[in-house]
Amino acid sequence: MTITHDTRDTRAGSADPTAVPETLEERVRRDPTRFRVSTGDRPTGRLHLGHYFGTLHNRVRLQNLGVEMFLVIADYQVLTDRDVADRLSEHVEGLILDYLAVGVDPARTTVFTHSAVPALNQLLLPFLSLVSVAELGRNPTVKDEIAHSRQSAVSGLMFTYPAHQAADILFCKANLVPVGQDQLPHLELTRTVARRFNDRYGNGTSVFPEPDALLSAAPLLLGTDGTKMSKSRANSIALAADADETAALIRGAKTDSDRHITYDPAARPEVAGLVLLAALCLDRDPHAIAADIGTGGAAALKRTVTEAVNEYLAPIRARRAEYARDRDHLRGILREGNARANAVADATLKEVRSAMNADY
Repeated sequence: MTITHDTRDTRAGSADPTAVPETLEERVRRDPTRFRVSTGDRPTGRLHLGHYFGTLHNRVRLQNLGVEMFLVIADYQVLTDRDVADRLSEHVEGLILDYLAVGVDPARTTVFTHSAVPALNQLLLPFLSLVSVAELGRNPTVKDEIAHSRQSAVSGLMFTYPAHQAADILFCKANLVPVGQDQLPHLELTRTVARRFNDRYGNGTSVFPEPDALLSAAPLLLGTDGTKMSKSRANSIALAADADETAALIRGAKTDSDRHITYDPAARPEVAGLVLLAALCLDRDPHAIAADIGTGGAAALKRTVTEAVNEYLAPIRARRAEYARDRDHLRGILREGNARANAVADATLKEVRSAMNADY
């Protein structure tokens, strides 16, 4: 599936037919205030290096450019997992700590929870009326979540994740969503919901934008078992892990029997995944990392990765520990973020009701 977006030069007075069109990234850099981002995470456990290099780093970059940011902690979407739901408050606070540690600024990024914004959740019902059961069922991200959910049956809540995510994005009329390649089907459904709502209720106007996907340049990070790094697969290196825990996780990582270390993601995915992790932390080319290790084998590779990861995460861990000392501050951040999100969601729902002739 391919999502196509308008990348034409939109600068005033630009009429040169030979002009090279701007990319979406160039448009964001030129005028960040034209964009509003909505993204987030489910509070199912500690965020890990896959999250950091895949999305968190990019969120902070966009925030610092001046893009308006909404960051949802999707607590309603974890009610399908009893173990997680029983520790929900702990997981929500853990997410906020991870956000603050990597550089999310609550003064510039609105951090809020699903459950505290009723108007956002009310959008789910009209949005569900615009998509078919078949469209929900063939969403690959939902299929993957179901496969790794350890649930004996699929709940209606889990099945409607894509429509709920559309509400997360459209409640604030976000027009930009930073995503990985695997999340494009979710965003395409959001674009479909926006388009169908506008066609059915817009009366010639666009109530909702069709948000663009800003694809992350970060490659897929593999976990310690050689598959995609994921909280649900118990193969991740958490941002909050201490140095000893990180070292133990990397020591247990899957490699192969060839002592000569190379960077070959196709033929040696497990080894390449570790090399890439070191390269990202050291800001170096992975081929150069592999060449430096040479015939040192898995032991030298894991030692290099451990040192690189622990050095990179040291300041993040220090900030996290500092913020963790003041739990009241975390709740204050959430109260302020919830208030801002509610004001935006209430205004959007009022507009939706008016468009649907339901503002009685």
